[in-house]
Amino acid sequence: MTLDQIAAAIRAAHDAARQFPLGCSQTPLRIRGAGSKDFYGGMLAGDVLDVGVYKGIVAYEPTELYITARCGTPLAEIEAVLAEKGQMLAFEPPHFSGATVGGCVAAGLSGPRRQQAGAVRDFVLGVKLIDGTGQVLDFGGQVMKNVAGYDVSRLLAGSMGTLGVLAEVTLKVLPRPVAERTLVFAVDEGEAIWRLNEWGGQPLPVSASFWHEGKLWLRLSGAAAAVDAACRKLGGSVAVDPEKHWISVREQTHPAFAGAILWRLAVPTTAASPGLDGLRAIEWGGGQRWYAGEHEAVRGAAARAGGHAVLYRAPESLRCLEGAFAPLAPALLALHRRLKKSFDPRGILNPGRLYAEF
Repeated sequence: MTLDQIAAAIRAAHDAARQFPLGCSQTPLRIRGAGSKDFYGGMLAGDVLDVGVYKGIVAYEPTELYITARCGTPLAEIEAVLAEKGQMLAFEPPHFSGATVGGCVAAGLSGPRRQQAGAVRDFVLGVKLIDGTGQVLDFGGQVMKNVAGYDVSRLLAGSMGTLGVLAEVTLKVLPRPVAERTLVFAVDEGEAIWRLNEWGGQPLPVSASFWHEGKLWLRLSGAAAAVDAACRKLGGSVAVDPEKHWISVREQTHPAFAGAILWRLAVPTTAASPGLDGLRAIEWGGGQRWYAGEHEAVRGAAARAGGHAVLYRAPESLRCLEGAFAPLAPALLALHRRLKKSFDPRGILNPGRLYAEF
């Protein structure tokens, strides 16, 4: 499928929807790349618009630290090209059995290195977007200095395809660290949070952290001298086969992520336990916490801790009842609706995938 064909399919759906009242579209489209994140977000609805075949690396400039690729390009292909030049996608996105770069940005999911490097949106320099009317729009550029004014490119990160098809994406890339080592500590939940915050206030090259069932893994990345000095200061034991461990965390094949129902809490790193059963893991210096099981009060507990909760994985019945993402305040919901109307006036793209209201 070509760019023109994708745009034509959206334009046809938009034109067909014009015969119905606003909000009553009978021709919604479900944008799909590899389908690796079908479990995430609201319910799936609409005819599948397969954009996974629109793939390929458009431009890669190692000296300028950016890469541009079409939406269906597998992350594995991009990372293999970057590895040849000693570079990486620093936000360490999960692959989930064939994830594409378009789905990666649309879902906004980051891996263990987000603690040090930042989130997906921090690396989006530019996009080519096909909006809900079939128009092809360009936002951003190839370097940071081109990003000025209202940054639509980063707005699209995490939008779950509700604003348009991310036909092409330009991402900032970074060099791989010269040295890397993982330390392991035997600590309980409370001490893990205390230590992570204590270390977070020091000039240590911490690139990832992960606590599960009494063990805290800490990854150090950077110059060899800095990593060696940090290891001497922190102690702990050196992890065996750390790469396998961090891949299992990134891909969520680690036992901590097992179970039919999984909640993801985003809270301040210093937040105490929210008082919920089923804690499975702590990541990102204490700022991301995973809970398993059906909890009626999870969103209230997360809010009292100063954060919010996402129903990350659950059966369809619970996703319909709870909604995947925390409900928006009226003012924020109104803002989201205006954005949706601006980009997708007939509401044909991934309806209900982000919020049930649009």
